[in-house]
Amino acid sequence: MKTLFYIFLTTTLLLARFDATPSKTCEAFNNMKHSKNTNHIVLNTSRKYTVLKSHKGQKLILIKGVNPAQRWVDEDCFSGKKKEAGESMESMQIELARLEKEMGKTLRKSEKTVHVSKQNLLALSWHNAFCETHRYKKECKRGITSLFGSRSHEEQFVLHGLWPQPRNNVYCNVSKKNISLDKRKRWRDLPSLGLDSDTKEKLSKAMPGFASALHKHEWIKHGTCYGTDANIYYTKAVSLLEQFNNSSVAAFFKISKGKRVTLTQIKKIAQKEFGKGAAKSIAIQCKGGLITELWLQLGDGSENLATLLKKGKKLYSRCKSGRIDKAGFTKETGTKAGFGR
Repeated sequence: MKTLFYIFLTTTLLLARFDATPSKTCEAFNNMKHSKNTNHIVLNTSRKYTVLKSHKGQKLILIKGVNPAQRWVDEDCFSGKKKEAGESMESMQIELARLEKEMGKTLRKSEKTVHVSKQNLLALSWHNAFCETHRYKKECKRGITSLFGSRSHEEQFVLHGLWPQPRNNVYCNVSKKNISLDKRKRWRDLPSLGLDSDTKEKLSKAMPGFASALHKHEWIKHGTCYGTDANIYYTKAVSLLEQFNNSSVAAFFKISKGKRVTLTQIKKIAQKEFGKGAAKSIAIQCKGGLITELWLQLGDGSENLATLLKKGKKLYSRCKSGRIDKAGFTKETGTKAGFGR
């Protein structure tokens, strides 16, 4: 942006002013009315003057060493000097070409320094399990309408985040103020991400936590280290989520609600779905006996989830098994399942 501004400013100045030699010994007046000429200044036909601007048949010129230095003269005082004007225009074009070249170098340098993260961890939440311990969250409240059917995010995985690796790669070029807001969970006070309407709509469906400004937290902490803007970052994350939810692994979770499953079962299905070498990049996260999240370690160089899993590094899972939670609160929580949160 600084380079573009510099070019704009320089171009403006170059177009507005140039040096020229007068063809006549005209008087140089203090004002456009030609009513005053302090010290009776007259143009010298053997000297160059800087022409600042032209207005209503007159030129405002700069005469160094006199007071006032800016003087008005008739336009025809500089007539017959087309060659010099042409020379000035040629000089201006040369200067503009030089600036464009410099801007090109700057942009190319900038492009080279932007690197999209090569290894990323895709964290997918099983929303029902998350809400068992976060019922106060806006995205976990269930109205009476939920008695007549489940919501889409209660039947499939939802987006928690896409985290550039290693895990300590966080808060890239983020101000101390925003880091403080994020760590204090004042996510709504974080800056707008400038998401376009299409991305915002898809993300709000893929990430129920959008209602609690989770998307701002995820961007500030992790997305800023991804190497793209927020629109591209979330478009990629939503695409990966959709691919997973269309897989047999997601289907297995859907039909196994209320049951205990093992990591070995999940990896076996993932191996068939995504191919040899993909299962090593999958881990589960558990809390209170429930599977709360599925973590996928992804490589780069493709938009295809199966390819990215095969390129991902091996992921260790502390949890080896867990129950797949149904929608609603369990009896142990003291709240009826179905609504009330």
